Amino acid sequence: MTDAVVYRSQVRIERVKGPLRRAYLPETPEPVLFGTHAEVAEHYGVDPAVHEPHATTLDYLVSAAAG
Repeated sequence: MTDAVVYRSQVRIERVKGPLRRAYLPETPEPVLFGTHAEVAEHYGVDPAVHEPHATTLDYLVSAAAG
């Protein structure tokens, strides 16, 4: 087995405000928004009236692992 790096992901994350983050991903022309919603927002004390609900990073991780 080789120790050579085959792939290194090039992503950039910007914190917008509160839990809202903008992720720039390879091969995706528009940034992806991450935030909180439902039980996750409640757990972290995020008011959905103040911060618009968005998919969480956990949602993307689970969908990637399941796909």
